[in-house]
Amino acid sequence: MDDMSPKSSSGRFRKWFKRKHKNKQKHKQPDPYNYLDGLSDGEDEGDYIMEDVYISSFEMDPCTSTNELRIFVGTWNVAGRSPVGSLAVDLEEWLKPQDAADIYVLGFQEIVPLKTRTVIGVEDPTEATNWNLLIGKTLNENFGCPWLTPMLNPVSSDNYQYVKVPDCERRASFSGVIDSTLMRGRWITQYHQQLVLGGSKYKLMASKKMVGVFISVWMKKELLKKYCVSNVKVSSVACGIMGYLGNKGSVSVSMSIEGTSFCFIAAHLASGEKNGDEGRRNRQVSEIFKRTSFPRSAKDDDNRHPLTIFGHDQIFWFGDLNYRLDLEDNLARDLIKKQDWKALQGFDQLRKEQEDGGVFEGWREGNIKFAPTYKYSSSNCNRYSGGLPNRSGEKQRTPAWCDRILWYGKGVKLLSYFRSESKFSDHRPVSAQFSTQIEVMKSTNSRFLDKETNFHNIMPPEQIGPSINNEEGKPTLLSLIVKDTESSSTHMQVDTNY
Repeated sequence: MDDMSPKSSSGRFRKWFKRKHKNKQKHKQPDPYNYLDGLSDGEDEGDYIMEDVYISSFEMDPCTSTNELRIFVGTWNVAGRSPVGSLAVDLEEWLKPQDAADIYVLGFQEIVPLKTRTVIGVEDPTEATNWNLLIGKTLNENFGCPWLTPMLNPVSSDNYQYVKVPDCERRASFSGVIDSTLMRGRWITQYHQQLVLGGSKYKLMASKKMVGVFISVWMKKELLKKYCVSNVKVSSVACGIMGYLGNKGSVSVSMSIEGTSFCFIAAHLASGEKNGDEGRRNRQVSEIFKRTSFPRSAKDDDNRHPLTIFGHDQIFWFGDLNYRLDLEDNLARDLIKKQDWKALQGFDQLRKEQEDGGVFEGWREGNIKFAPTYKYSSSNCNRYSGGLPNRSGEKQRTPAWCDRILWYGKGVKLLSYFRSESKFSDHRPVSAQFSTQIEVMKSTNSRFLDKETNFHNIMPPEQIGPSINNEEGKPTLLSLIVKDTESSSTHMQVDTNY
């Protein structure tokens, strides 16, 4: 039964409190009773399992408090290579799971070779699935959580978004919605049970692939119990060949955590180091800003969510942005040998375009204190491609900081900005760790109910019976009958602090 229906128990419970509140205002009599706050009557997208239900006093403090979240943002161009078992060590070094960020946001470029058949053909979700499996394995096994390997008949999907599962169904299903055209009717599998249900410390919140551009967002499971996470949405913009093919472009994720909205954009911009190529990159950034949207749908909750990138409170843009160094190759290599990063940044195209107002005006980036991340000679090599003497068959490329992470908005503090040393591709992974502030509504006299409370079965005091009424027939305290969904037993919980 839909919880919005007045016949549902949670619906009756809310109506009972509204009626009590209305009577109080009408008769102007003090109301000593407590009531439950924060119950959700609807299937709000992103509202996770309501395992923590609060009893709050009648008078609410309208102020908000700020809580800290640690966010890891990473970007990596993997040069069209598939993830292999030996990559697990490199991935662990990159993600540094021992630091245990609250949210991991990972952007990849070229997870498939950018050939004609992959650019104009039907999307193949295989590589996205393989990367998600490896990421989940890396994040969760480091905390001693079970991880089934090998996976049996994993469902392939390039488009995953977190949504709420009703409390009564959470042990029998998975909390995600997958593109049904890719599911082929297989809704429950070991793969998604493992990614989204128990046995993991991190849960997959969103995943989107467009040709070779791929984004994967993971969050600590405990945060889904602590905070309201809502309106998780994905978007993609193709602006490559002819301005509309997906060899270049972006995939984005929008989500709200309590009162703060986040937008994460993983992008792959136009390549090239000829004069004027930076202008093509600037135009693609403008196209992504203009065409990225997160439209409302019938499944959305009543809380308005941002429809565009700049509608969000905190925005993170990362990827192979392909901005180069306006410097002769030999001079660039000399500065790299000296590790004179400050002098080298003076020739960085992205910084110059920002200063001139051509792109990302008002955006911020950390101070770069690491070597350029592109282009290395080959896999398993720590030497830049080209240079003198030029080796046969190698492309002549001036090293550059192609892989970047920027942010926009208030409440964001950069903790670290670094590169990793995996030799898996001709790019090095780049990462940034942030401390962010989220707004959380503050209520007074909050007290937890049983963690396993099923809020759908909370009943108003009138339906409990006369034993809790005083001689005048009025309730003297707030009592709740809670049906435990696991044991099917009934418990009475009484709040005497009124």
